[in-house]
Amino acid sequence: MMKHWTITAIAATFATGAMAQDKVVFATNWLAQGGQGGFYQALADGTYDKYGLDVEIQQGGPQVNNRPMLAAGRIDFLMTGNLLLSFDNVRNEIPTIVVASYYEKDPQVLIAHKGQYDGWDDLANAPEVLVSKDGQFSYWQWMTATQGFTDEQLRPYGYNLAAFLNDEKMVQQGYATSEPLYAEQQGAPVDTFLLADYGWNTYASTVEARVDMVENNPDLVQRFIDASTIGWYNYLYNDPTLGNEAIMAANPDMTAEGLDAEVKQLLAMGIVGSGYQAEVGIGAIDMDRVQSFYDTVVAAGILDEGSVDISKVATDQFVNQKVGMDLMK
Repeated sequence: MMKHWTITAIAATFATGAMAQDKVVFATNWLAQGGQGGFYQALADGTYDKYGLDVEIQQGGPQVNNRPMLAAGRIDFLMTGNLLLSFDNVRNEIPTIVVASYYEKDPQVLIAHKGQYDGWDDLANAPEVLVSKDGQFSYWQWMTATQGFTDEQLRPYGYNLAAFLNDEKMVQQGYATSEPLYAEQQGAPVDTFLLADYGWNTYASTVEARVDMVENNPDLVQRFIDASTIGWYNYLYNDPTLGNEAIMAANPDMTAEGLDAEVKQLLAMGIVGSGYQAEVGIGAIDMDRVQSFYDTVVAAGILDEGSVDISKVATDQFVNQKVGMDLMK
């Protein structure tokens, strides 16, 4: 069957010296949303095409686990949660590695009804804190080991706001771009506490690749990361219309207003574009910080000392190059 070449694709072919675009399958860890906006922007505005890439974005979701698909070669890149998952890969000798981090801060939060508690330290006095099963085996252990919380406060989180809305003293987990906004929409203003601001210093929304791809096809990895990073700058700081349209097409539950609120929250809380990213670009990785988070989880009893070779967790080979920073307005 004859391939229908576009002008953009032809330009990309000459630009990359390739006979055809490289097919790339990129999987996310949840349904399309503003927190993935840079990837959809790069897809919709032709940035991936310009870099010689034919990218398919494969959504995650409540019944989808894309993680095993990376090591199995079914996908090429995976957007994942935070570094704990990558530590587990290394411990289990799964040959994948983090090649970029699009969130400078983990969006994990606790929310409380507005004015009910006098800051982060006072949350340790809350009668009940709702935390999911995954949270109980990760950041909750850090909270009880180092932040003054106790297991007597712990209650299971049912992934809805009903219990929280009915109890002024209730504290619950959330995601910075979700639960705080949903609570406000239902008439319950909240105080939002980003765990990253109190010492939970993992990277988040990382992108993983297979080790063999990093070693044998670094040009492909570089092009995908560069194009994705440019997509993020265009989405956050220029016109996100194309990215939003692509997100809403993939996930009809999203609205332009909701996506705009998500982006404002990402920027206001410094989840993207702050810290080291402000110096060297979105996607940045500081290997000392990867080590620091490992030290944090070891101190909290989540992992054993010496159980992870940090050099196998991530690489800064493809980032920290200020790609796309000239697009900020």
